Amino acid sequence: MPAYHSSFNDCERLLGNMALLPVNTNFKGPAPKGDNPDIVDETLQFFKANVFFKNYEIKGAADRVLMYLTLYVTECLKKMQKCKTKNDAVKEMNVLGMASFALPGESGFPLNALYKKPENRGEADQMRNYLIQLRQETGVRLIEKVYAEGTASKWWMCFAKRKFMEKSLAAPGQ
Repeated sequence: MPAYHSSFNDCERLLGNMALLPVNTNFKGPAPKGDNPDIVDETLQFFKANVFFKNYEIKGAADRVLMYLTLYVTECLKKMQKCKTKNDAVKEMNVLGMASFALPGESGFPLNALYKKPENRGEADQMRNYLIQLRQETGVRLIEKVYAEGTASKWWMCFAKRKFMEKSLAAPGQ
């Protein structure tokens, strides 16, 4: 069974070699306003299937965004395991969305071989702001899916220990 790929791979706006895609969000950032469905919807839709893959063929720039967000959803689920209520999860996702993280080309980034390093400081700042915007929106939408019935769904939480491509966005030991 092949992995699911993004339907937005024809995007021409790039940050490094990641697609700068429209996102349906209220969070501030460089992503243009979009309609549903967007890359965050695709990530959440394909997460449960894609997380099982140890290899992933990149078919376009939007697939790199999909890969990053899939790794981020795994980190979110790990944090949500410790949350007793939806409000706790909201607080945890706000902290995680704004937490410091490595960009492509930096030593802590897990997929440096697949992502292009930003060419200058301006592009690095724009990439960081784009990823923060995506992380915040992904956290909000994931909470709505995981806590749809008031308590954490075991059908989402069971994926917290899975590692997409045997990688993690968290630093070793976290």
